[in-house]
Amino acid sequence: MNMMIMSITLSMLISILLAVMATLFSKKPVLDREKASPFECGFDPKDTSRLPFSIRFFLIAIVFLIFDIEIAILLPISIISSSIPPLMWATTSFLFLILVTLGLFYEWIESTLDWIT
Repeated sequence: MNMMIMSITLSMLISILLAVMATLFSKKPVLDREKASPFECGFDPKDTSRLPFSIRFFLIAIVFLIFDIEIAILLPISIISSSIPPLMWATTSFLFLILVTLGLFYEWIESTLDWIT
C-alpha cells in the first residue's frame, strides 16, 4: 500500500514538473499579420465562433469522411483473404461495397453531391 502511494505521488510530481518546465521554456507565440489571418477555411480567427455555417459544406465533408472510412475498412479485407474461406470473403466484400454504393446513390438522389447550388 505504501509503495502504491509513493508511486502515484512520484508520477504526479514528474507530471507537474514536466508541465512547469514546458511552460517556462516554451516559445511565446508571435502574432504577426500572417498568423492572425484566416487560414484556408476563410474564418476570421479573432471573430466569434458562432457564425452561420454552410450545411452544404458540412454534408460534403461527411461524404468524404464516409468514403475515407470505407477505404480504411476495405484495405484489411484483402489482407485477411487468406485466413477465411473465399466465399465468405467475397460475400462480405460484395455486401459492404453494395451498401456503400447504395449510400452513394442516396446522396446523389438527395443532391448532396451537387457542387453548384
